[in-house]
Amino acid sequence: MSAAEAGSVFHRARGRTLDAFSTEKEREWKGPFYFIQGADPQFGLMKAWSTGDCDNGGDEWGQEIRLTEQAVQAINKLNPKPKFFVLCGDLIHAMPGVKAVFSGHYHRNAGGTYQSLDMVVSSAIGCQLGTDTHGLRVVVVTAEKIVHRYYSLDELSEKGLEDDLVGLMKTG
Repeated sequence: MSAAEAGSVFHRARGRTLDAFSTEKEREWKGPFYFIQGADPQFGLMKAWSTGDCDNGGDEWGQEIRLTEQAVQAINKLNPKPKFFVLCGDLIHAMPGVKAVFSGHYHRNAGGTYQSLDMVVSSAIGCQLGTDTHGLRVVVVTAEKIVHRYYSLDELSEKGLEDDLVGLMKTG
């Protein structure tokens, strides 16, 4: 499976909701629970490692996609269900078709470009270490481009998305 084909695999979750993290339900300690932590699916590394060329290659994600699907299927069969699943570490090894990488942890907005890859760092919802306000980044993806904008929590709550971002979603 190529990286392009892999994108369609992850659209299956669209439209599903999870109310387990409802504010009212989670305000007080309810007793023991468990969560699942996974690490390093690193799409593209298995092919790159097997060919001995970890600096290049990695343009096929099929093995990692199958293993990630297997992990999700195994988690979905658990009873009782975990409270949540967190995925840490390297998500991708090679970036075929990837135009931007989004991250956090810096607690301020930052970013840059290397070759044709944009690195976008979003500030925190919580503690700010710079001058940015508490907020979220909205990312709109069309066939032609990726447009992103950081909103303060107040701004997003009071005004919602700006018309130009909403318009981008209507044209795609």
